[in-house]
Parts: sequence; C-alpha cells; structure tokens
Amino acid sequence: MKERFDTRAGEQRLDRALEFHAQVTFIGHIESPWTLANCPKNLRQARETGKSAVLHLEPAFRAGLEGIAAGDALVLLYWMSEAPRDLIRQMPRHRTDGTGTFNLRSPARPNPIGMGIVKVLEIDTNLGVICIDAIDAIDGTPLIDIKPHMPRADCVPE
Repeated sequence: MKERFDTRAGEQRLDRALEFHAQVTFIGHIESPWTLANCPKNLRQARETGKSAVLHLEPAFRAGLEGIAAGDALVLLYWMSEAPRDLIRQMPRHRTDGTGTFNLRSPARPNPIGMGIVKVLEIDTNLGVICIDAIDAIDGTPLIDIKPHMPRADCVPE
C-alpha cells in the first residue's frame, strides 16, 4: 500500500542531506479533528467540513495575545512535522504535470511550514486558548507564530 508521502513517478528528492541554520521555538500547538489519514489538503476544504480547531499557547507566550479578539483574522504559521523535507519536485494528484515544490502549497518541502489565515471564534488570553474556524493541520501540530491579518498590507501589488 502506498503511503501519503511515497515518491510518485515524476517526483524528485534532494540529492544531499539538509543543512540546518536556525532554531525555532514552538509557542504552542494546534488541537484539530484531523489525523494524517483524513486531514484536508487546504483551508477551503477544512472550512467545508464545518469543523473548528483550537490553538493552545504555552504560558510564557500568553501575554502576546493581548489585543486579539473574537472576529479577528489571524495568520498562523505551523510546523508540518510529519511531512518529508527532501521532496523538491512533486506530482500532485490534482495536476497532470509535475512542478517544483516552491510552486505548491504542499507540506512536503525543505522547511515544512504551513500557513493559514483563520478567523478567531473565541479567545481566552488567561488560558492561552484561541478557538478558530478551521485548520488544515493534524492534531498536535506545533504552532510557530501568530500574526494579525492586515488586508491593506497583505495584498498583492498591481
């Protein structure tokens, strides 16, 4: 049986080991209804299920939630820890041709950082808990960062 990240025809893996240059601190984790077997491929699919998720921040980072309120849009960065890091060319099942990893949103990449824009449903800053509308990450995914979504700044230039 093929595994989710087995190499498919037309794909290419890196020909050398990765070098690591930095450190990342996980600020918390994501509680989601998803496992590796049933995780939606993107936030649109996750929202279509109607299933929400919860962010849990470590105590040291909870003061950083000040100013965030229900209804706000947030940009989340999360570590897709189960994805392979050596796949540089991919053959997505939804496309007829292969393409480079950096042309895809696939979690399989040298630095498996996921990004999503979510809506805050509820927040308890004292407990470090944020309920969000949806997520495309498996339960327990480490949370790297939270940023406010700023439509005026986060737009594509013309």
